[in-house]
Amino acid sequence: MLSQLTRLFFPSAERQRAHVLYLALVEQSRNPFFYTAAGVPDTLNGRFELILTHMFLVLQRLKESHGGRFDAQESGFERLLIEVFMEDMDRSLREIGVGDLSVGRKMKAMANAFYGRLQAYELALRGNEEALHDSLRRNLYGTATATDDQLRIMAGYLRGAAAALAAQELTDLQEGRVSFPDPAGR
Repeated sequence: MLSQLTRLFFPSAERQRAHVLYLALVEQSRNPFFYTAAGVPDTLNGRFELILTHMFLVLQRLKESHGGRFDAQESGFERLLIEVFMEDMDRSLREIGVGDLSVGRKMKAMANAFYGRLQAYELALRGNEEALHDSLRRNLYGTATATDDQLRIMAGYLRGAAAALAAQELTDLQEGRVSFPDPAGR
């Protein structure tokens, strides 16, 4: 308990950088283009899914420093980024009125969704367009019905963002600096 309080009130420089990086990916997830032209539902679930999508993109890039693998137990910065994300989700649940007794169960479901998306998007990005469209349809759009054009937009964005992140210096990301492409392609 004391270590949690210490971390909360006196975060390390690395944790602060992870927080800055997290805020940048949340800001990118809020780009109105995703909710208009790309048709992602502007709901709690749609916004959560876009944050997960951007977390995936950043973590994919960061894991390159570990030989193409990701192990949350071994890689400090990635682990901190995930902790910042999970703390934000916990805070968000409490802000929307989820009771203390339900938060743990909902956080477990969010963690399962998070790790499921990491795996699904990684496999889908390695596959063909149909595999990526299927993954986006199931995860990002969830209960909404995405058009073929919307799926093409988001698949193109994911591939473009992955390429843009691959071109960025790893040290920039670890310093909390990230540059996502314009989803509208401008």
